[in-house]
Amino acid sequence: MAGLRERKKEQTRQRIAAVAWRLFAERGFEAVTVNEIAEAAEVAKATLFAYFPTKESLALQGVGDDDLAGIVSRRPAGQSPLAALRAHFRALAAGPMAGFDPEVLVSRIRVIFDSPTLSAAANALLYEQRQQLAEALKAEAEAIRDEGGQRDSGGRRDSSGRGDSGGRGEMAAVLMAAQISASLVTLQEAFFRRLADGASLDDARQQLAEDVELAFSLLADGLEPHTDHSTTPHTDHSSTPHTDHRARPSRD
Repeated sequence: MAGLRERKKEQTRQRIAAVAWRLFAERGFEAVTVNEIAEAAEVAKATLFAYFPTKESLALQGVGDDDLAGIVSRRPAGQSPLAALRAHFRALAAGPMAGFDPEVLVSRIRVIFDSPTLSAAANALLYEQRQQLAEALKAEAEAIRDEGGQRDSGGRRDSSGRGDSGGRGEMAAVLMAAQISASLVTLQEAFFRRLADGASLDDARQQLAEDVELAFSLLADGLEPHTDHSTTPHTDHSSTPHTDHRARPSRD
């Protein structure tokens, strides 16, 4: 009986969500009321709120759902946080997408982008996701500091002997979380854009897999992996003409 009851609940939830998305796609998020959704789904308003506490939650299912902090916290011993995230999204890009309807997804993304309310709510969810990731990375840095060592973003222990203050470690965690989150949002946007432009699901997924590798390689190695700006003396060029210091071929 419990299994049957759960299946009926899930069917009701899916019906409400499907009706809501149809109305949002037809008329826009702001133009549709909760009463209209409940009536079209043939449920009471109280029943709708039992499944979806807000109108926004109806439209933002899946946004910010990836548990980035959990991936970091529950990763296998010996694996760095970045490697764990890379493995997760590598598997996601390569995994099956049975029942995935690109047209429905593109329609939903357009509804979110076209609604200032939903765009703000989606950004808030992504911000919360980023903050949770930063806390997990901060906890990782504190654990390493308690061990008396230090690791870089790839999980390698730093033997240089340079210590790390608590404030700097916290800021490093915040910056790492921001870079990771921004990269993931960019990957998703590129995937959605390809689908909207008419790419097949297989082609879009193959390109996503390549983009995942590129993104995490940049995160792991950095844009300038051989430059340590923290040890470079600062020079004020505000009063001097700009000079391009990159190497040029010799004209001799």
